[in-house]
This record gives sequence, C-alpha cells and structure tokens, in this order.
Amino acid sequence: MKQQDAAHKNPNSHPKKSIPPYMKAVSGSLGGIVEACCLQPIDVIKTRLQLDRLGNYKGIIHCGTTISHAEGVRALWKGLTPFATHLTLKYTLRMGSNAMLQSAFKDSETGKISNHGRFLSGFGAGVLEALVIVTPFEVVKIRLQQQRGLSPELLKYKGPVHCARLIIQQEGLLGLWAGAAPTVMRNGTNQAAMFTAKNAFDVLLWKKHEGDGKALLPWQSMISGFLAGTAGPVCTGPFDVVKTRLMAQSRDGGELKYKGMFHAIRTIYAEEGLLALWKGLLPRLMRIPPGQAIMWAVADQVTGFYERRYLHNAPL
Repeated sequence: MKQQDAAHKNPNSHPKKSIPPYMKAVSGSLGGIVEACCLQPIDVIKTRLQLDRLGNYKGIIHCGTTISHAEGVRALWKGLTPFATHLTLKYTLRMGSNAMLQSAFKDSETGKISNHGRFLSGFGAGVLEALVIVTPFEVVKIRLQQQRGLSPELLKYKGPVHCARLIIQQEGLLGLWAGAAPTVMRNGTNQAAMFTAKNAFDVLLWKKHEGDGKALLPWQSMISGFLAGTAGPVCTGPFDVVKTRLMAQSRDGGELKYKGMFHAIRTIYAEEGLLALWKGLLPRLMRIPPGQAIMWAVADQVTGFYERRYLHNAPL
C-alpha cells in the first residue's frame, strides 16, 4: 500500500506497467474459440471455392447449398476440431508474441511505440504464428475439407489426428509444412496491417489508447476489428490461394502440379487467369473481418477487465 501511495504521489518514480503479454495471449485464445465456432462454415466454403478448378460451384450460396444437399449440413463444420485448436493456439501466440515484440520497440522513457514499431511487431508475430502453428494445422484442415462425403470408410483421412499421421507417414514430417512460404507472407502482412489498423481505428473512432483505463464496449471493439480485418484479404489474396493449392496436393506419389509458391502463381495465372489468384476473396471477406470483430470483442473485454482491475494509466 505504501508503495502504491508513493507511486500515486510521484508517478515518475517508477515506470508504469502495461498489460502483460500473458494477458494478451489469454484474451486471444478466448476470442479464437468463439470465432471458430461461429465462422467455420465460411472457411469450408472458401476452401472448396479455391480448390474448384472445374467451375462446379457458381458462388458462395451455391457452394454452401451444394455441400449441404450432397453431404449434409454438418459437412459445413468439417475440420472444426483442427480449425478451433488452430485458431486458439494461433491467437494465443499472435497476441502474446506481438505484445512481447512491441515491448522491445517501446521508447524506454515514454513507454510509447511508433506506428513503425507496431507494424514490425505485427509482421514478426504473423511470421512466427505461420511457422509454428498456422501451416501444419491448415494443411490438416484443408486435407479434411477437400474430401467429399461423410462416410468414414470412403474417406482417405478419418480425422485430424489420422490425417496428420498419414501425411507424416506418406510425405514426411515436412509434408505438414507444405505451403509455408506463402503462409508466412500472408500472415506476416496480414498481422502487420491488422495490429496497426486496429490501434489506429481505436484512437480515431473511440479515442481509446491501451492502458488509459477506458473500456470499449463490445460493439465498438467489433467495429474497429472489422475495419482492421478488411485490408489484409485484398492484399494477400494470391498468397492465400497459392497456400491452399500447395497444402491440398498430396505427395504420396506422382508428379506435383505446383513446385513452389512462385511456380504456383505462374501456373494458376497461365491456366486460369489473373482473377483466379483472388478466388475465394468474397468468402474470405465474409470470414476474416467478422472473425476479427468477434475476436477483438472478446479480447478487448478481457484486457479491459485487466486494465480496470490492475492498471489505471499505463503507457501505450
């Protein structure tokens, strides 16, 4: 109590505390669970559209209804277990590592971070999550999602664990990291833009600075998160399409159609046209911005509670 009183009397006597990385990690994990359960059908539709080279699906609604009629409604939640686990771990790592990287870029005297430092922190967090979590989980998820039908005996992959084990047996451990290069580019760019934009919209729209004790309402967090999540999909569309194609092709025999990221981009452009590199953009825009809105609504409430309970005027 005496230390707290002294700190209030002389606020410059001790450096002010900011929200610790572990709280950011916890807030991200909770947001990821809620997001996964709400938006899995959109992700299944996006994957099917990106893998459709014959024009079987005429659009988002047609794709969704075709899957439902042919395979049952629950087919729209194919791959939910790896997707939910992947999102939870991804957001835990993303939010925690971004907070740690931001602390390295903060001014030692003011405790503030520049937009340049915020951008680099987001990019670093995106690269880390892509290599550690996103790539292997998305390989499993995409292999499960591209399978048609619900009868287990007719499916090559019986579930996420069986899928991962079969990929390792047939293609080696690195088979789980197929498409790592475009995934790194996609996630690094996405997170750099997202963290910078989220902070900018919080300040611009709500005059909210991290650690100022002001709690955003869930709908305010959703608006900021939605807007921050729109730019990435447009900029990184080709990386996402290439990532999906590379992850979907099996290495258990035969010649690989795509040899790598750049070869895949050239091949898709030559065979299907420029717009094919943005296949699945609309469902991505239907999934990622709402997903960011849901995730930030949860995460901001968790960190907001921590601010109100333990912090008052922590630096940015």
